[in-house]
Order: sequence, then structure tokens, then C-alpha cells
Amino acid sequence: MSGRQKLVLALLLGAQFMLAVDFSILNVALPDIGRALGLSLDGLQWIATAFALPAAGFTLLFGRVADLFGRRRMFMTGLLLLTAGSLVGGLSNGQGMLLTGRVLQGLATALATPAALSLLTTSFPEGPLRRRALGLNGALMAAGFAAGALFGGVLTEGLSWRWTFLVNAPVAAVLLVAAPLLLAADRDRARVRLDVPGAITVTGGLLSLVYGVTRAGHTSWSDPVALVAIIAGVLLLALFGLIETRAVEPLASVRVLTKRTVGWGNLGGFTVFAMETAMVFLLTLYLQNVLGYSALVTGLVFGVPGVTAAIAGVVGPRFIGRIGAHRSLVLGLAVQAVSNLALLALGTDRGTGLTLVLVTSAIGFFGHVYGIVAFTVTATSGLPDDEQGLATGLTTMSQQIAFTLGIPVISAVAAARTGASTDASDLLAGMRLAIGVDVALTLLVVVLLAVFLSRSPRGTLSRRPRAAR
Repeated sequence: MSGRQKLVLALLLGAQFMLAVDFSILNVALPDIGRALGLSLDGLQWIATAFALPAAGFTLLFGRVADLFGRRRMFMTGLLLLTAGSLVGGLSNGQGMLLTGRVLQGLATALATPAALSLLTTSFPEGPLRRRALGLNGALMAAGFAAGALFGGVLTEGLSWRWTFLVNAPVAAVLLVAAPLLLAADRDRARVRLDVPGAITVTGGLLSLVYGVTRAGHTSWSDPVALVAIIAGVLLLALFGLIETRAVEPLASVRVLTKRTVGWGNLGGFTVFAMETAMVFLLTLYLQNVLGYSALVTGLVFGVPGVTAAIAGVVGPRFIGRIGAHRSLVLGLAVQAVSNLALLALGTDRGTGLTLVLVTSAIGFFGHVYGIVAFTVTATSGLPDDEQGLATGLTTMSQQIAFTLGIPVISAVAAARTGASTDASDLLAGMRLAIGVDVALTLLVVVLLAVFLSRSPRGTLSRRPRAAR
């Protein structure tokens, strides 16, 4: 990499790390926020939902808008919104102001994340340099989610819950100053009409679907409001697909949406994120509610797999260069599934339980990040630069929806077995059932990808010819 490319990479990775931290940093602080602002349990759940809805619902739209109206512009707008949302949330004196800040942070994520990723893919040519950049991006993303819990515990105990919001503002301000200095100005493009019907249906469908599943996870899967929202979301997304086949200037090119690498790649990416996010949630409950560790100790425990995640981000691109992105995605998912399978042996002994969590998480996070890098390479390769915003919008959408849906779905499985009991043995029984479902779903996707992606004629994507090595 040239010196300028290294600075661009540092800028974009710094932004992605901050956005990943922002996703998880509030989790540990929620009890303190509830006590300070008088929020009930339902109110605390809305703090997470207020972020997840715009983050998942607007990502595809904003990713395509970045293609049409400028990636640097959208990236900087996202950073500006993140600064505003962090200040509003950190200085809030009531529930409405706090939720407004969280919504702004969710919109900022939907704006900045696909823009940053498409800036990264277009700043590095397809091949080893891009794989290396995406490997570091995947490592920092996973490290950011793990670090968010640790930072949240330290800031909440050492200063105040308000700093879990405010800490973003100075970092975003520095990135805002550096962006116009390092990122190339957006080129003027021919005027393109925005596909308004497509934008309305895809955004409305994603918002409705995410809201319905989130509400069902908080209430029950028989909740009529949740069911209506889910059905409406599915119908709107089906209508979006129909509109895109007939639109003169579609929001999402049907050619891209039906591309084998995009479709199967995003299924693999969704599974990578959803199943491991749910597993981290289950292990957090296990460490605190079954083994009795504090929130701070729990955050420190996840620092160990964070190290192997970083290693995967560095060495993963080299493996991908040798065996191909498709096979690497299958392998990463398989490692993630097998490591989680060992967690069926969890028990109530603190020493054994902690050791098992540390070892399996270290292995699982390696496979997880390896799978993230392979997924991003798979789903963004072979496309021209003017469609990278759409491709990265799709990958980011898969990621955000996975974060939102994985936890409530797997939690519902655990709750179906545990019920209202708080007894350690009942909690363990519910967790084991949820872990088994998590592993089974992951292995199912491994088989599907092995059949329909890795063995396809394009299954050697990103693999270099032997003579060129």
C-alpha cells in the first residue's frame, strides 16, 4: 500500500470500529440509564430498538444513494449525524430526548457504514490489497463489538452512563476533519432519478419486518401487532422486488440482486452475524446469571476471543487468496458452528464453565471473522465501482438485520424451555436448547453454501491461478 492508501485505510477502519463499538457500548449501561431516567424494562428495550430500526431499515437505500450522489458526502453526513446523536443522547434529561439521540445514531450507522465500506472497496483494486483491507475491517468490526461491552462497563462505573454516548463525539469530530483531506472528492455523475417507489417499499418493508421481529422477541411470537408487522414487511419486500423488475432506473439492479455471489454470499453473511451475535448474548447471560460474574468481568472475558478475531483478520485474506472466498465462507461458518457445538457441555461449575467459554469463544471468533472477510469479498467482488454502494449496502443490511433478528429469535427458543424460572438448572436447559438450534441452523447454511456456492462454476472467485502465485 502507498502511504496515502494507509492513511485512507486508517480513517475508514477507525470509523467502522467506532460504529461497531457504538452498537454494543450501551448494553452494560442500560440498568444505570433506567434508574437515572425512570425507564421501565420496556423502555430500556426501546433504546436498542430505536437504534436497530433505522440502522437496518435505511441501509440499502443509503448505500445506493451513496452510489448516485457521492460516497464521501454520505460518509461525512453520517459522521455529522453520529456526533449530533451522541451529544443529544449524552445530554438528555428525559426518555424522549434519549431515544431521539439513539435514532440519530442508528441513521448515522445506516449512512456511514455502507459508504465507508464502498469507499474502502473502491480505494483498493480487487485482489490481494482489497482482501487485506477487508480482513482488517472484519477484525476491527468484531473487536469493536467486543470492546463496546468493555468500554461500556469502564465508562459507566468510572464516570457516568452519559459517557457511553458522549465518547463518540470527539472521535467523530476528528474523523470529520480528516475525511476531506484524505478521501477523494465525489465525482460529478449524470443526473439519475431516484427510484422513489422502490425506496419507499424496501425501507418500509425492512422497518416493518425488523420492528415485528423485535416486538415479538420482547412480547411473544403470538403478539398480533408483531405478526401484522412481519406480514406487512414481507409483502412490502415482495412488492419491492416486483417494482425493481419494471423500474427504468431501479434502486437495486435486478442483475446484482440475482447474482449468485450476492444472493448466497449475503445468506452466508447473515448467518455469520446472526448466529454468533446470539451466541455472545447467551454467553453473557450464562457468565452473569449462572456463574455470577460481574458485567465488567464479563466484558474482560470477551477480550480473549477479540485477540483471535484480530488474528483472523490478518491471516484470513491469505487463506482466501489460496482457497477462494466461497470455500472460505463455508469454512468460517463450519468452524463457528463446531466451536459452538462444544458449548452444549456448559455447567454450573465456575472454573470449568469459564474455561470452556474462553476456549470455544477464541476458536469461534476466529471462524467468525474469517467468515466475515470471506462474505464481504464474495458479495462485493466482480462488480463495477458504480455498483459498490449497492453491494456494500446489501452486505451492511444483512449485517444489521442479523444483529437485530438473531438475538430475539434464539432468545425465544431459550425462553420456550426456561419459562419464567430463574433457577440455574432451568436457565442452562434453555441455553442448551438455544445453542443446539443455533448450531443446527449454521450447519444447514454450511451445507447450502457448499452445494450452491462453493461448487458453482464461480466457486473459485478470488482464487489466484497457480502460475501467478
